[in-house]
Amino acid sequence: MTHVIIGAGAAGISAAKTIRKLDAKADIIMVSVDDQVHSRCMLHKYLSHERAESSLSFIPADFFETFGITWLKSREAVHIDSKKQTVLLDDGTELSFDRLLIATGAHSVIPPIPNLREAKNVFGLRDLSDAKQIRKLAQTADKILVLGSGLVGMDAAYAFLEQKKDVTVLELADRILPKQLDEKAGKTYQNLFEQHGCKFILGRKAVLTTMPENDLITSVMLDDGTILECDMIVVAAGVRPAADCTEDCEIAVDRFIKVNEYLETNCSNIYAAGDVNGIAAIWPNAMKQGHTAACNMCGVPTPYEDTYGMKNTMNFYGLTTLSIGDGIVKDGDQVLSQEDSNCYKKAILRNGRLQSILIQGPIDYSGIYQYLIKNQVSLESINTDVFLLSFADFYGTDFRGQYTYTINAK
Repeated sequence: MTHVIIGAGAAGISAAKTIRKLDAKADIIMVSVDDQVHSRCMLHKYLSHERAESSLSFIPADFFETFGITWLKSREAVHIDSKKQTVLLDDGTELSFDRLLIATGAHSVIPPIPNLREAKNVFGLRDLSDAKQIRKLAQTADKILVLGSGLVGMDAAYAFLEQKKDVTVLELADRILPKQLDEKAGKTYQNLFEQHGCKFILGRKAVLTTMPENDLITSVMLDDGTILECDMIVVAAGVRPAADCTEDCEIAVDRFIKVNEYLETNCSNIYAAGDVNGIAAIWPNAMKQGHTAACNMCGVPTPYEDTYGMKNTMNFYGLTTLSIGDGIVKDGDQVLSQEDSNCYKKAILRNGRLQSILIQGPIDYSGIYQYLIKNQVSLESINTDVFLLSFADFYGTDFRGQYTYTINAK
């Protein structure tokens, strides 16, 4: 049995390990565009020079040898023939497979602003190859413009500030980290970044650029006429699934690669896991999907059940924040908040069930909240303050005096 895995990120690596555990004799071939396995979560540490390239990997150095995996690095899958069950690589190599997993992740989206997609000093920050180019140009670039203040944008801004660069963050929304935090929590981080020299322009967007014949953008015009000079631009304005290899083939794609509950596409023996299928774009879910896809590829029917991906954690300048849920308040919702000198907490309850929680400060013992939100557990019979909940609040005793788990989902 030959298993081909396209992508060596969280989903791909998890799948490869699972396949080897289930089938000691299977041939496993992994294909990756990058020449090194790395954690996306650590790329900003590489940009800030806090980590070397060699320390970005999340697998042992002998991983491929230990698990008997053939790794074709610095290669790109350009076409899949679902009928012949082959994958064509950019160097002309054709790989035959019995089972195929597409775990290619996602690409940065570059907005259609004049010159932005053509310039040589504009980058997304998604992969190590992006980070390498950014780090090289950053040696001579002093004024850096970051488009977007989501987690990737703020990671980039942090990295450049650590290098003592002149950093400006441009955000279309009226606050930073708008998808992850509310106004108060976002403002706290904004103040911290400003104390370290970062400048923010909120509620504005770029509309024009100036690019001389050297193909480097030197300035950006905003919708209010403001001109921002820059030596480099990092775009953190969202991502799109890296599904290019599915073009001109039978695999169904509706922005994301479509899969069933077993993570199999509409084409037999072809699976998709991680960001490319759009189910839940966070690291733990990608690992779980890789494992699930691998089980099914090896003939062990396993449905994928964890579709909840609205969880973010961040830590800038020693301030930790956890955000679970979309943070949207609807009519009839109950909004609770609590604040002291060390911590800010906000919870949204709907029909007696926790919908979202935000904790800025110490986040110890907060695992209960993700369980409550994912499973929509009723809190109507619980008398404990929502900010003091623990798993102990959902245990009772039976007639014999033994502990029983009394948690009930909807």
